[in-house]
Amino acid sequence: MVRWVSKGILFALVAVAAVSCAPEKLALDAQALLAASKKHEVRILRDTWGVPHVFGKTDADVGFGIAYAHSEDDFATIQEAFIANRGQLASVKGLKGIPTDLLAAAIRLWDTVDAKYEKDLSPEVRTICEAYAEGVNLYAAQHPEAVVKPGIFPATGKDVVAGFVLKTPLFFRLDHELKDILSFERKQPVSEKKGVRREGSAVSSQNSDLDVPTSSLAFSSFIKETQGLRASIHPSSFDLFTHGAELGSNTVAVAPKRSADGWTRIDINSHQPWTGQVAWYEAHLHSEEGMDIVGGLFPGSPVILHGHNRDLGWAHTVNAPDLADVYVLEMNPDNPNQYRFDGQWRDLDIRYAYINVRLLGPLHWTFKYEVPWSVHGPVLRRPHGVYAIRYAGLGEIRQVEQWYRMGKAHNFDQWQSAVKMRALASFNIGYADREGNIYYLYNALLPVRAEGYNWKQYLPGNTSETLWTDFVPFDKLPQVKNPDSGFVMNCNNTPFQTTIGPENPKPEDCSPTLGIETSMTNRAYRMLELFGGDAAITEEAFLKYKYDIAYSDKSDAHKLIEELLAAPPSDDPLVREAVDLLKTWDYRTNLDNRVAALAILTLEPIVRAQMSGGPVPGIMQTLTARAHLIKDKYGRLDVTWGEVNRLVRGTVDVGLSGGPDTLHAVYGDLKEGRLIGMAGDCYVLIAGWDKEGKVHSQSVHQFGSATMNEQSPHYADQVPLFTECKLKPVWFDEADIRAHLEREYRPGE
Repeated sequence: MVRWVSKGILFALVAVAAVSCAPEKLALDAQALLAASKKHEVRILRDTWGVPHVFGKTDADVGFGIAYAHSEDDFATIQEAFIANRGQLASVKGLKGIPTDLLAAAIRLWDTVDAKYEKDLSPEVRTICEAYAEGVNLYAAQHPEAVVKPGIFPATGKDVVAGFVLKTPLFFRLDHELKDILSFERKQPVSEKKGVRREGSAVSSQNSDLDVPTSSLAFSSFIKETQGLRASIHPSSFDLFTHGAELGSNTVAVAPKRSADGWTRIDINSHQPWTGQVAWYEAHLHSEEGMDIVGGLFPGSPVILHGHNRDLGWAHTVNAPDLADVYVLEMNPDNPNQYRFDGQWRDLDIRYAYINVRLLGPLHWTFKYEVPWSVHGPVLRRPHGVYAIRYAGLGEIRQVEQWYRMGKAHNFDQWQSAVKMRALASFNIGYADREGNIYYLYNALLPVRAEGYNWKQYLPGNTSETLWTDFVPFDKLPQVKNPDSGFVMNCNNTPFQTTIGPENPKPEDCSPTLGIETSMTNRAYRMLELFGGDAAITEEAFLKYKYDIAYSDKSDAHKLIEELLAAPPSDDPLVREAVDLLKTWDYRTNLDNRVAALAILTLEPIVRAQMSGGPVPGIMQTLTARAHLIKDKYGRLDVTWGEVNRLVRGTVDVGLSGGPDTLHAVYGDLKEGRLIGMAGDCYVLIAGWDKEGKVHSQSVHQFGSATMNEQSPHYADQVPLFTECKLKPVWFDEADIRAHLEREYRPGE
């Protein structure tokens, strides 16, 4: 956008900006906030691993306490989340923050939050969110040197809720739709209803000669910017050996009938990025109002997002139904701000976003962007058409309410009642409880769409026939409760293979318009092979299966290697040596494996390209490049996997077993011939209920509880456990916590 500005104008702009670039002052009084905090009866008990156990009289007291505790360990990320929630990321991050700020403006984030905060959220949840904001405010006031944007504080309960509204659509590919719209040409044809042939084009690409609003230009970098916000979520580099499911997560629940000891167990094992706004933080929240839950939460969250209480537990994995649609609008040739809908011209609701952008050092400037709206939702103008976007959950703000009520449930009916709020538009859910119930739900707010259209394409935006308003009823979602097999699982695979036997959901019960995935991951194949092949699963076997490091014979890894081995011989002697080495691979990723490095480094760019839709390199081409890379770096092809696959944390630099799309999943950035771990297995929580219904659990974090505090002894103290595939005990009772207590304190004191 700046390329159109002459040098003289730019210098004038900078000069004007300099007039108003005086630093903001922190509008918080630490002593006053500390005095006000006395109303919260709360204590933080840090165990010997640094995990915060927050004990409060009320749920709101706990919200205040976890905000302060989490801020101690990662205030920078919480602060950045609040800045993004306000639509002010560009004021800190510069030009690269514009896409996130524009997203907030385009979906009318704050209109929604302001309109629905009092109406849609219960008083208790609002109180919790407001108490959480107070906890962050207190920490900010006591640590002004850590505050990068004082104008964000004091934060409010609405800031907390806004974070859920902004991030959740990114879990189900909204960014993919935006990326396609912002390409240089139209990515999809406009679907015509079967049996209907329109004369000409009912949905035209008129106005292609219009000046493109600068909002479209800024949005063109959306995919890169938002990966930092939602990285769990769908970077195409994550599940490197899968098609369809782009983010790794595992869950499996085993009923007493399939356990050797009669226990019920659940693996809570989401695969997240290891740092950033969707990196897991472990906590235990306990109040005298019935809250008593351990699990994981993200920066800015006042409640556990998945974990367990004394009676039940649940886990999420990302699913990939079709929850977003793009409409091509037919524009009025005489009025570029009108579009045709059901035979009439309608006015776009046009507003403007004013985004403050940091330019050079302390210099800022405010840019103006058009953010239109149609009956469908947000609108983007491009040279090849005008597009509207509609997605499931647009305007929903009760995500935090649903997670809160799931955590307060004490039996399956209460828990399912919370899930039936349907404030979460996506996510698979695995469940287990003390009564021996196990359950899998393909949770999704699936639009009821008109038959006859190809909903994978763009839709004509000139008819209400394509404007869906209803959703598939909850009872019609794919789900399995207490199957005869005694286990349910999901590893980002199709819901139609969640167990063994006839009780799997049936594809024929679901309309193709829903876009439910039918693909399998290696993790899913291995889970079915391991758990489905063991009729009496011991505790040891449960953990062993969770940390499985092999590729199934059915996996894409096998198929790609077989394709490579069938290729004509190379003229390069090093490549022939590499092919001979690959013939010996056992498809495992143990530390001392001497073929895994060559195999995985060869397959990774191919699958990455397949998943991103980019040009796919030839398999012999990639093998040649990777073989030479390994030989140049290590002096040999058969380097051990542990030398290549690394966990780096401060001064810690150690080898890792596991790999892309294994059950012990590890995804890395390739840097100078080494894969530096960045995502995959991270916070692992295994919960079980014995025959008497008492809960037991173990966990591990890939780093430690001090997720971003390098000065803490807990910055990397769990790395040895993580690299050895071991777990630590979760202390749930206060007596056990005090027997392993590092310190106890009130927030701020």
